[in-house]
Amino acid sequence: MNVGDRHYRTIWPNAHGRSVDIIDQRWLPHAFRIETVGTVEGIATAIRDMWVRGAPLIGVTAAYGVAIQMNDDPSDASLDRVWHTLHETRPTAINLRWALDEMRRLLTPLFPSDRAAVAWRRAAEIADEDIELNRSIGRHGLEIIKQIAARKKPGEPVNILTHCNAGWLATVDYGTATAPIYLATEAGIPVHVYVDETRPRNQGAQLTAWEMAGHGVPHTLIVDNAGGHLMQRGQVDMVIVGTDRTTANGDVCNKIGTYLKALAAHDNGVPFYVGLPSPTIDWTVHDGLKEIPIEERSAGEVSYVWGKTASGDIAQVRISPETTPAANPAFDVTPARLITGLITERGIAKASPEGLMALFPERARNAA
Repeated sequence: MNVGDRHYRTIWPNAHGRSVDIIDQRWLPHAFRIETVGTVEGIATAIRDMWVRGAPLIGVTAAYGVAIQMNDDPSDASLDRVWHTLHETRPTAINLRWALDEMRRLLTPLFPSDRAAVAWRRAAEIADEDIELNRSIGRHGLEIIKQIAARKKPGEPVNILTHCNAGWLATVDYGTATAPIYLATEAGIPVHVYVDETRPRNQGAQLTAWEMAGHGVPHTLIVDNAGGHLMQRGQVDMVIVGTDRTTANGDVCNKIGTYLKALAAHDNGVPFYVGLPSPTIDWTVHDGLKEIPIEERSAGEVSYVWGKTASGDIAQVRISPETTPAANPAFDVTPARLITGLITERGIAKASPEGLMALFPERARNAA
């Protein structure tokens, strides 16, 4: 996507092939900063401390982390070590493990002297593949928006509610939940997006709103608890969110608060869709509530907020008593029964084992 008059991906390799540049998302929307990362420790910090975030982008960043390590030490022990170091950074997002497994699978049979070049090439391919997956998700999701728009009065916008940030900042480009929105805007279909603030890290307020503004998409920031109210009054035509891990039976693990949006949508007859590239599907998990590990992040993310002061400084302030403890589960699980459809790169699937297998029949053959 564009920032100003220049196109950016969220991550890209430097010409010398020993480091990557990333958009450091901690400072958005108040400052646009690019950081160069050239060590595995730096990659681990960037993932763990959310300089980069979003399941697809985490996976791509990890792949580049393996490539960086292969420059320094392409041994078997080093490959095993980087897998474990990066896997421990974020336990919930399945793309991280998928990318690390893919890199290890490809590199293990090779002579160590060949690993660095192959690793850099494969990491770049994974980044390119992510963009194509998201563009395809956008095309399939666009058809849903077109159908809703056809039922509305001429010029009346399709009102879409989204939670967290599943935009281009969460991927390499386009985004998952936002790809249909961007393509609809480019096609001249009037849309309006209700952007959940998404406490505690405010990825909606800070990132999705920034993306919408930059792309010229009409949008309104709302507090997290306003979504149900808007649905009750018929002001939301559809909900679309992303996912950090989707199970083989269609359960969706996404940013905390997604489950509540799904309940409100279900109660009010509002379609609830999830945009997901296939690497986000964990075919080994069949019960999201029981089997997906939920990351518990720092209490400080709840007790403090970052913002821009009247003087223009970017500062952190505490919003709770110093003696009050805080819990910070980062994700929740939305059961398949609450989901209208899963928008994948191959089409729209019912949130069920049968629905997913119909789009990915090779998985059924592999399981047989």
